[in-house]
Amino acid sequence: GQTREHALLAYTLGVKQLIVAINKMDTTKWSEARYQEIIKETSNFIKKVGYNPKTVAFVPISGFNGDNMLQASTNCPWYKGWEKETKAGKSTGKTLLEAIDAIEPPKRPTDKPLRLPLQDVYKIGGIGTVPVGRIETGIIKPGMVVTFAPSNVTTEVKSVEMHHEQLTEGVPGDNVGFNVKNVSVKEIRRGNVAGDSKNDPPMGAASFDAQVIVLNHPGQVGAGYAPVLDCHTAHIACKFSEIKEKIDRRTG
Repeated sequence: GQTREHALLAYTLGVKQLIVAINKMDTTKWSEARYQEIIKETSNFIKKVGYNPKTVAFVPISGFNGDNMLQASTNCPWYKGWEKETKAGKSTGKTLLEAIDAIEPPKRPTDKPLRLPLQDVYKIGGIGTVPVGRIETGIIKPGMVVTFAPSNVTTEVKSVEMHHEQLTEGVPGDNVGFNVKNVSVKEIRRGNVAGDSKNDPPMGAASFDAQVIVLNHPGQVGAGYAPVLDCHTAHIACKFSEIKEKIDRRTG
């Protein structure tokens, strides 16, 4: 049910590395048969989603007892450890922590234009307006002139900080707060996107083409259908104007 949905969402959103932690092993008395059964079942559906099970670590754990999370468990002598294929070759280990450590860090797109969706905007006494969000692409630094879309507000960045520390620059993946000049809290809000006004700044769109996967829907989806769209931190009502084509999910 939910596991299938989450695997599909992760894959669709570009998450290409996966760990399958098989929890509550203590409730089956660390049964090898149950562990193998779950691997078989999970492998089948993650394969349908698009993952290659050979590149996935399957780790038996008991979250309640903290077993096989940080240290190898003594409760499953049959368990020889997980193994997965990576670009560099084979990777092996026993615990969940080792599986997490074996994830290859994704390449951060610092060379693309700045895109920073706002999670919130705060007014801080003695400082002023501080928008907060995670950098998706590009870099942000003090002195930069940024434009917020679709509000169309342009201003200078006075300072950038993360975890209460000043930064000389923020990079993709960083959750930053940045102080902006002469902008009131009322002018920008959650869902706006900040970009470098000199390098392909973001623009609001009246319409766009999208590829949509319908997971489960009670009625019919067609022209005129009006759902709420969640895009980065924006949450906005929209309308399907036309359906251009249907794609076979198996063949694309």
